[in-house]
Amino acid sequence: MPPAYRVSHLAALEAESIFVMREVVAELERPVLLFSGGKDSIVMLRLAEKAFAPARIPFPVMHVDTGHNFPEVIAFRDRRVAELGLHLLVASVPEAIESGLVVEPGDGMRNRIQTPVLLDAVEKYRFDALFGGARRDEEKARAKERMFSFRDEFGQWDPKNQRPELWGLYNGRHHAGESIRVFPLSNWTELDVWHYIQQERLDLPSIYYAHERQVISRDGMLYAVNQFIQPRGAEQPFIAKVRYRTVGDASCTAAVESAADTVEKVIDEVAATRITERGATRGDDRVSEAAMEDRKREGYF
Repeated sequence: MPPAYRVSHLAALEAESIFVMREVVAELERPVLLFSGGKDSIVMLRLAEKAFAPARIPFPVMHVDTGHNFPEVIAFRDRRVAELGLHLLVASVPEAIESGLVVEPGDGMRNRIQTPVLLDAVEKYRFDALFGGARRDEEKARAKERMFSFRDEFGQWDPKNQRPELWGLYNGRHHAGESIRVFPLSNWTELDVWHYIQQERLDLPSIYYAHERQVISRDGMLYAVNQFIQPRGAEQPFIAKVRYRTVGDASCTAAVESAADTVEKVIDEVAATRITERGATRGDDRVSEAAMEDRKREGYF
């Protein structure tokens, strides 16, 4: 009797994500992949490579750039785009501030004002599908969203008005001006992402691994001292060995103490943690219990 055919957990996740990407290209006309140089978007780029090989990836990539970036991440973004010969679009928050589209927040955190900049870029380039790297284990508002997340002509999300996705059937129908946000990593966890990085031997920005950095302790989190984060009052900078679990806006993204300087050590560390990366390191999510959901309703990715 032949042995039973079995597919590994990671292979099943990969196959589902590739199917979703191919379905988007088949159903919609102008997709784009949101690529920040972070680990989730790096994995999505690898999945897109596999989905359409040996052809080139058939859509551009876009970064909604707050201007508050970690230099290592931007350098990685540009290098990876050049290696794959992709068309990179940059939706610039600093340019939007200069033009008057958005106003610089008083607290210096630009994550919230990314939304009008993103929606302006969607309208300008007439994108009807946007691939995002969100995962359901990241944050509770993410868990409410489907693989295909419909957005109205204003880019807004209504969690009570979502389309069924029975038997892996996805409905990409939309009117002019409407769009679909697509999350191929919806069923992945942070640990799955790291196992895939290990399996595919994917390169990452160096700040994902343990290194020494000057930090301050604020609200129970370790923020790097840089041009966007400076000590306040009695805060005293100190050197700590840290790594980043997520690499968003440098003005609101904290590090975690860690000695994990290899993929294998990071996997061991992530397997033992009980706090999501956003919960552990994103200051902007601590504004309120519904901070992420409020932003997503407005059009945030």
